[in-house]
Amino acid sequence: MIGRTPVVRVRGRGSGRVSMPGMTCYKPGERSRLIYAIREYRGRKGEPKAFGSRSLRDLLVRARIQLGGPIVLVWDNLRLHLTVGMRESIAADAVWLTVFQLPTHAPDLNPQEGIWALVKRDLGNLAAADLGQITRAVKRRLKQIQ
Repeated sequence: MIGRTPVVRVRGRGSGRVSMPGMTCYKPGERSRLIYAIREYRGRKGEPKAFGSRSLRDLLVRARIQLGGPIVLVWDNLRLHLTVGMRESIAADAVWLTVFQLPTHAPDLNPQEGIWALVKRDLGNLAAADLGQITRAVKRRLKQIQ
């Protein structure tokens, strides 16, 4: 009907979330890469809500293997990046990992922010039936960006 806001009814309890840490990787003389991980949180007992220090370190190790060499990491001031556990991991991997911290409130210096903006823009009009549909849409968009 003209002049009436459409209402889309979806099933589901509205619980859950999708977490996505990622890295935009640049290697001289090669194309840039996007390395990421996705985790669904469905609210189950004992299930982690988001990525922790160990999961983030695993992503860094995976990036090192894929890139085939040492990593210079430039990242923002996300609370997880500043934890004791993360600092210990960085110190343990100092042979192949160098970290530079971006200034506070500097999203314009972080290329990853643009990628997340593109993903979120595409999800804005998605009327997902369940969390799995959101995850599939996120993965599809990240593969397009890659």
